[in-house]
Amino acid sequence: MTAEKILFVTQEISPYVPDSDLTNLGYNVPNTAIEVGREARIFMPKWGNINERRNQLHPVQRISGMNLVVDDTDYQLIIKVASIVGTRMQVYFIDDDDFFGKRLAEKDREGNEYTDNFARSAFYARSVIETVKKMRWTPNVVHCHGWISALVPVYLKMAYAEEPCFRDCRVVYTVAPSQLTLPTGDRAGQIMEYRNANGECFTEMGNNLTPNDVVKLAVKFSDGVSFISPNPEIEAYAREQGKPIMETEPTEANYLDFFDKVWSKDRVTNTED
Repeated sequence: MTAEKILFVTQEISPYVPDSDLTNLGYNVPNTAIEVGREARIFMPKWGNINERRNQLHPVQRISGMNLVVDDTDYQLIIKVASIVGTRMQVYFIDDDDFFGKRLAEKDREGNEYTDNFARSAFYARSVIETVKKMRWTPNVVHCHGWISALVPVYLKMAYAEEPCFRDCRVVYTVAPSQLTLPTGDRAGQIMEYRNANGECFTEMGNNLTPNDVVKLAVKFSDGVSFISPNPEIEAYAREQGKPIMETEPTEANYLDFFDKVWSKDRVTNTED
């Protein structure tokens, strides 16, 4: 079975931020998916180093403006969109003055790690999911990569499991190198709390999650796992959890094949005798 509709919840996409293995993944896989005729919706945060005028970002009024509560505080979701020149890729940017705006990814311009990165990831995850709901679009596979998207699998499996848009979807999480070092603090459960998603999702890890704990949480609630670079600790955890791992070379075609494999796993099709 082919995963015809793929939601890409990315951390970075070339050419909006400087090139890296992660930005190239964010560009190459969805571009290839679209080129071979699959439907895609692509999201990334509107980091503070993205030049809106140069990249021609435009607000999307019809799906902007909702308020999301994270740790008892209201945050306004702003959505912008841009097209990548020379492709058929359209990228939706999640923005908010408090969490994104002029702020960078893991660290500020002085090299200090943001202490609210876990709350930022909770806001980003819910923002993408709520926006896709508003679009009334139903993905077969949701591909997440990077620390900022780590809570997407948790929310999809716990908080949105009965939503028609996401009830049957499969989640693939790509583990990527990160500069994060700070733990979440002991309010992680309250920060991510929404519907059935709360601290009970990670009781075995304790309350104060390390960055690796958060990645393990993403793996725990995913249907398949891939890696930008070797990570023995997370790979061992994924195998303990019985998660399918993308063992092949991380080419665009192999990613699409892996999406199809995860989408088809344990799925029964009706056939005539």
